[in-house]
Amino acid sequence: MFKAVLFDMDGVIVDTEPLHKKAYFLMFDQFNISVSKALYESTTGQSTINVCRKLCTIFELENNPEELVQCKRQIFTDLFHSDPSLKLIEGVLDLIQNYHSNGLTLVLASSASMGTINNVFTRFDLNQYFKAKISGADLQASKPHPEIFEKAAQLAGFPQKDCFVIEDSTNGIKAAKSAGSYCIGYDSLHSKNQDYTLADLVTSDFKSIHHKHLKNISF
Repeated sequence: MFKAVLFDMDGVIVDTEPLHKKAYFLMFDQFNISVSKALYESTTGQSTINVCRKLCTIFELENNPEELVQCKRQIFTDLFHSDPSLKLIEGVLDLIQNYHSNGLTLVLASSASMGTINNVFTRFDLNQYFKAKISGADLQASKPHPEIFEKAAQLAGFPQKDCFVIEDSTNGIKAAKSAGSYCIGYDSLHSKNQDYTLADLVTSDFKSIHHKHLKNISF
């Protein structure tokens, strides 16, 4: 039986993706770059700095990637505090409480900045359930590199084989599998055109992966 669960945040715990998308495209406008839908979707699950580095290279911008990051984050922060549509993904609070009450160790492993993570956790009172939080923005490598899940397992205090990951993005699933974790792909309505092929299990209903169902999962 698993001892810890490593949660992604965007698209799994909270639906910030529409706000991120809005913030990114407002930032693209400010820097006069035309980002295609396919290019934008290919960056899902990556940290903002790595996305901005990629954009600076593709569009041969003279700006530093950090300038794009700061612009996007300021726009996102404004939207975070003003947009009433931000809410938890349906069923995820019950899932978090179910895992916590059954003794699983919960760790948050998100590509979002720690500032955004803390804002979400404060707004929805989630700190009480999680042992630790880690931001991919503070790491050297971004998903699909496994670093974030390797470090999250260390924070959980268990070997990789005793942890499982819940992810909704192609890059996140690749990162989880590269780290050696069992990975549940959450097929979210909010995560478009993502590839769940590498996931060990795919679900669109959090009730199907409550603690009582985990005993039927083999790794």
